[in-house]
Amino acid sequence: MSLLSKVKGLLPGGDPIVPREPVSYRPIGVVRNRVKESRPDGWEGVRSDIILREDLTDAIDPIEGFSHVIVVFDFHAVPEDVRRLRIPVGNETPPPERGVLATRSQLRPNGIGVSVVKVEHRRKNVLRVTGLDAINGTPVLDLKPYLPEYDAVPAATLPSWAVKGDAASGTGSG
Repeated sequence: MSLLSKVKGLLPGGDPIVPREPVSYRPIGVVRNRVKESRPDGWEGVRSDIILREDLTDAIDPIEGFSHVIVVFDFHAVPEDVRRLRIPVGNETPPPERGVLATRSQLRPNGIGVSVVKVEHRRKNVLRVTGLDAINGTPVLDLKPYLPEYDAVPAATLPSWAVKGDAASGTGSG
């Protein structure tokens, strides 16, 4: 008996392993910045204000004590019809197609973005950050403090195609 068969046997009434029902979230805030259109890179210096719902002001106290936060947001401006399962990506010329879930592309089946950003300051329900790769008007779904002991993975490795620089050697600057 395969592992898949065993797992299916644990589910009542033959329910699918992965639920197909939509999941919905209410945004906790919105991004305000001067970026009107998405771009593949160049977000490092972008300053953004995350304006939280006023009823959540107490929920971020004292987030300004952290140097960085994790922002979870919705790729609201990416239409369903442009989302893909495979996209050309990598440091080869030309880059071959790879599964979108193995990339940081916005063209994902579920348009959810996650970024680690620098906290500049907080004023009431507005958090100023730098480096958020989200356009003006982007709904923010969640904020979490960045905790290096949990969030950093010093031993993480990348496939050679994901390393900036020479494709043949797999070395690069970033």
